[in-house]
Amino acid sequence: MEKDSKKIIVPWDFSDKAEFALEHAERIARTLNKNIELLHIVDKEHKLQSRESELEKVTQEAFKKYGVKPSIKVLEGNIFSTISNYASDTKANMVIMGTHGIRGIQKFTGSYALRVLVGSKVPFIIVQDRPRTEEKLSNIVFPIDFRGENKEKLYWAIYLGKYFNSKVHLFKYPVNDTALQKKININLNFCIRFLIQNSLDYEIHTAPNGDFGKETIKFAQELNADLILIVTTKNINFLDFIFGTREQYIIANSARIPVMVVNPRSNFAAMSQFMYGQT
Repeated sequence: MEKDSKKIIVPWDFSDKAEFALEHAERIARTLNKNIELLHIVDKEHKLQSRESELEKVTQEAFKKYGVKPSIKVLEGNIFSTISNYASDTKANMVIMGTHGIRGIQKFTGSYALRVLVGSKVPFIIVQDRPRTEEKLSNIVFPIDFRGENKEKLYWAIYLGKYFNSKVHLFKYPVNDTALQKKININLNFCIRFLIQNSLDYEIHTAPNGDFGKETIKFAQELNADLILIVTTKNINFLDFIFGTREQYIIANSARIPVMVVNPRSNFAAMSQFMYGQT
């Protein structure tokens, strides 16, 4: 993660979901001391100037509502590559993006949100509704399975947890296989070690047998969680979009709980600052 980056990007399409994303960004940016930038993508260069004028009106309304005026950026391109490329190139702190879930054509071509964020070096927080609380991310659900990539999202649990004084709920994948159970316990112990070193409160929970994605959502809903923190499948491909991944189900969850998505290997090399209890 670019810990010194001052920018949180909100992709803007003039929808109510974008407005929800801005509300989340305002709350998070205020706590993290970050700036907000509204990013709009157009398909033709001649639309740039008119969209900039429209966005300027949005920022004026945001200033009236939040006391903070976001910056704006309009780029020619397509949402499936331009957003993540721009966020990575400008070393944004994170992207907070609204989604309508999976509906219509997306059921056949995969979640737009997942297609936008895959490959980004910057994590995305995907939201479907306005924030439930004003100030805190009190409860973060952290699913743990046997994949090594689980460790890569720990940085963000610690980063957000320290700023928001969050409790991290470690939610274990249930398995009977001895080898898989060993891998899960290695991931679990790794997480516990660094949560303790960073003085973060945590609890350990084991999922019931069944679909782990569905059980994760059910648990987060019962907990009234503020955020679910996941990592994408490594080397995700087009067939994953078509047939669905656990990530797609969680991102578009019916409980409308915000989901932070980290791509494998995007931030793991920069973890030492928080992993060893430094501030």
